[in-house]
Amino acid sequence: MSPLAHRRFLKMNGLGNEIVVLDLRGSDVRVQPQEARAIAADPASHFDQLMVLHDPVTPGTEAYVRIYNTDGSEAGACGNGTRCVAWAMMDDPVMARPLRGDRLILETRPGLLEVVRVSALDFTVDMGTPRLRWDEIPLAEPFPDTRRIELQIGPIDDPVLHSPGAVSMGNPHAVFFVERDPETYDLARIGPLLESHPIFPDRANISLAQVVDRAHIRLRVWERGAGLTRACGTAACAALVAASRLRLTGREAIVTLPGGDLTIAWGEDDHVRMTGPTELEHEGTFAASLFAGAA
Repeated sequence: MSPLAHRRFLKMNGLGNEIVVLDLRGSDVRVQPQEARAIAADPASHFDQLMVLHDPVTPGTEAYVRIYNTDGSEAGACGNGTRCVAWAMMDDPVMARPLRGDRLILETRPGLLEVVRVSALDFTVDMGTPRLRWDEIPLAEPFPDTRRIELQIGPIDDPVLHSPGAVSMGNPHAVFFVERDPETYDLARIGPLLESHPIFPDRANISLAQVVDRAHIRLRVWERGAGLTRACGTAACAALVAASRLRLTGREAIVTLPGGDLTIAWGEDDHVRMTGPTELEHEGTFAASLFAGAA
């Protein structure tokens, strides 16, 4: 029997980005890729990202968080999921632990994330510093300027999309700036082609960004390992950074995704901070039969 059988979980969302929070602190259980896929396949626990809490590794942190996509692969970061984790660790009667006020430090594969509560359901996550060098993103070949890289889709003399900005916010992003509403593009077709393009050795999140004005970006995202999503916090951060580097916006903007708005600020300390809401949908436990085919 899977050690995940009968484990309690929270089904949450951040701007419609479907999140499942699973607490494995106090155990040595690790989620296997096939188990993550099984959880995602169940309508009661379907997720865009699965946020799994483990015991802290670094002193002064509250938990080590592993993040899984629907295909079972691990993600480096998930801003919307991080806000949901913060709510669970502060407010859920089972998961909550004594904290030092309305602030906590979480550890993920790329590093430490500070989360601060700003209202009952809103949190600000310090997403850290963007990585802009080609080998940090990473890209498969050198680009001295990652504000626009050589990549396009469509006819060479009339491409549908071209010259994205490349940014890592713990996971790689390609941000294409478009003149019309991102909803008018067939991202469900374009996204898979670009996600696995050879220029991205670790695959990439693909975003279409329309700059409405210097303080407002409209964004649609194909998320690596998950597909079309109503919201992606790291993509919103990457879009603001990419736009600001091209002087299309300032260093703070509202980023509107299909699920709603995030406030993104790229501070003078080079840290990107994201503020947005959380919502608890329901709690449940994993049935043992869910993992019958995942052994």
